[in-house]
Amino acid sequence: MARSPAKKTAADRDGTLLNERAQQLLRVLVERYIDSGEPVGSRTLARDSGLDLSPATVRNVMADLEELGFVRSPHTSAGRMPTVRGYRFFVDSLLQVQPLDSEQVAALRRELHPEVNHDRLVASASSLLSGITRMAGVVTLPRREHAALRRLDFLPLSGNRVLVILIFNEGEVQNRIIQTDRAYSAAELEQAANLLNSLFAGKDIAEVRASLIEDMRRARQDMNELMNTAVEMAERVFIKEEAAEDEDVVVAGQTNLMTFRELGDVEKLRNLFEVFNSKRDLLHLLDQSLSAEGVQIFIGEESGYQVLDECSVVTAPYSVEGEVVGVLGVIGPTRMAYDRVIPIVDATARLLGAALNPRT
Repeated sequence: MARSPAKKTAADRDGTLLNERAQQLLRVLVERYIDSGEPVGSRTLARDSGLDLSPATVRNVMADLEELGFVRSPHTSAGRMPTVRGYRFFVDSLLQVQPLDSEQVAALRRELHPEVNHDRLVASASSLLSGITRMAGVVTLPRREHAALRRLDFLPLSGNRVLVILIFNEGEVQNRIIQTDRAYSAAELEQAANLLNSLFAGKDIAEVRASLIEDMRRARQDMNELMNTAVEMAERVFIKEEAAEDEDVVVAGQTNLMTFRELGDVEKLRNLFEVFNSKRDLLHLLDQSLSAEGVQIFIGEESGYQVLDECSVVTAPYSVEGEVVGVLGVIGPTRMAYDRVIPIVDATARLLGAALNPRT
């Protein structure tokens, strides 16, 4: 079930509702809950807040915060825990992001090195995000809409599958596997590749896609067998079908989520793993971050997908030559350590983009 993400201005409005004392108590409550996963009591808040307040005063402030929707109590005698609204205000207004230490930066640089193959870079980024945060790491494959195509080649595989080798002017090489309606011989594929290279070499992907949609598909009934073969190959490579989108996301560390108590319910895990396996909803969510500047955070129900209601998704776009080509991020429980995860996601996006930039 899809829902629209909350507007970022909500934190500004909420700030006018909370005085400095309430904000400090909310900050401590969120930090303690993230650390322990247990509801936080008034005595703990009175002790740890640094404010000269009695537990009774703290209880009154907590009652106000609960009435405003920033915290909730799982049952009457328990302490409080943050709601999505409480987390959102904390992240936007109270969070102090921790800089990465030099060892973490060095580890990222070692793995995200410009000499590494592009496919391995994306897989490494996903694994790094998962390994450092102990949550799930996700990376969408680079989409170079304006990369100039130098040439392409087709190689037949078993089961009506074809390996596509795309070579771009910057020296980047991409391999894709497409499913076709019938088996094609090596000779047929070579002829189709030669034809497509004569038509599209030197053009960027956006131009190729527009040409295919506007011209070739309209005239298909007048084409000979070679042209029909070329069109089918080109459509499957350049005009993305929804079924092929599943291959555009690399996910690592899904099983890390099993270690978090709030996500440990069998049904919740089953639903989460279905999202990871199908990837389509995940890709649509990540696509929302393509036009974002810097890190974007979806907390709980803000993601728009009910299965992620108890998760947060922290994303950042990565760029090649100033063009945003993909998104990466971390998926974990809403009580993730945002102060640590945000700089990790931000740094990984910057280093992945730098590693993918063509060498001059």
